[in-house]
Amino acid sequence: MFTLENYGENILGARLAIPRILQLFLKYDIHATWAIVGMLYCKSKKELLTKLEGLDLPYANKAFSPKSNLWQVGEDEIEDPYHFAHSLIDTIKAVPNQEIGTHTFSHYYCLEEGQQPEHFEKDLQAVVELNESITSLVFPRNQVNNDYMTICKKYGITAFRGNEDSWIYEAYTSKTNPPIKRILRLVDAYVNLTGHHTFSLKNIQKEPIIHIKSSRFLRPYNKQLAALEHLRLRRIKNGLTKAAKNNKLYHLWWHPHNFGKNTEENLWFLEEILKHVEYLKDKYNFQSMHMRDVANIVKIIS
Repeated sequence: MFTLENYGENILGARLAIPRILQLFLKYDIHATWAIVGMLYCKSKKELLTKLEGLDLPYANKAFSPKSNLWQVGEDEIEDPYHFAHSLIDTIKAVPNQEIGTHTFSHYYCLEEGQQPEHFEKDLQAVVELNESITSLVFPRNQVNNDYMTICKKYGITAFRGNEDSWIYEAYTSKTNPPIKRILRLVDAYVNLTGHHTFSLKNIQKEPIIHIKSSRFLRPYNKQLAALEHLRLRRIKNGLTKAAKNNKLYHLWWHPHNFGKNTEENLWFLEEILKHVEYLKDKYNFQSMHMRDVANIVKIIS
């Protein structure tokens, strides 16, 4: 589990990295979906507590519930920049072509022991109360639960991000993520073990909601693996090129707090990717789209 002690630096660093990521997105005309945890919208501890009181989060492992860590929460964003981010959300909203999606309200784990559909539905209700125009969902920890898709549709969610088509990327819980899968996912970031995971608009699953698969997680810079950075960059560029040449989609994603440490190295790496996207735009008419853009096109062609 992440704690303020072992991950606080990343969270604070993200507050500096996000405006610079947005500057790059503006420079290269990038459409992006920001899947935001609903708790971050709250402007005060009182508001946060009130909303959490209305949720049932009966995980077998109590540490998964944000209710177990409320003693760490300050009064507002000024006092506590770790648990509140309303000003950052406003910053993102102000930039063209940035979609605000959801990462659930409470960072809800859809496959962990103890939780049930009715608990997820309450969480999603809390999201809609914050922003009823949200249409895209990213499941926390990629715990895609197909049984919950009709609930998503009921509350206006039209698309979700799925996982790559490989057994090493299948949705997992805290108990079903063995070391071999973690090792293979790491190797796959540098060497092509599982393919590029590009996909076609015409083959996207449309029901109950649109399934926009992941192609690649943009891993953060790792000093211990710095000598392999060129392989990591080539892996992503090759995937983007394959997608552009074949008129397919390539879905790259990451967490902003991944850029909270080694920020300069991570931003340099991101810009190298975006430069390549710019090249592919000119050569193959490759286009940047966020999840709502994709969903809108799928609806038109279906």
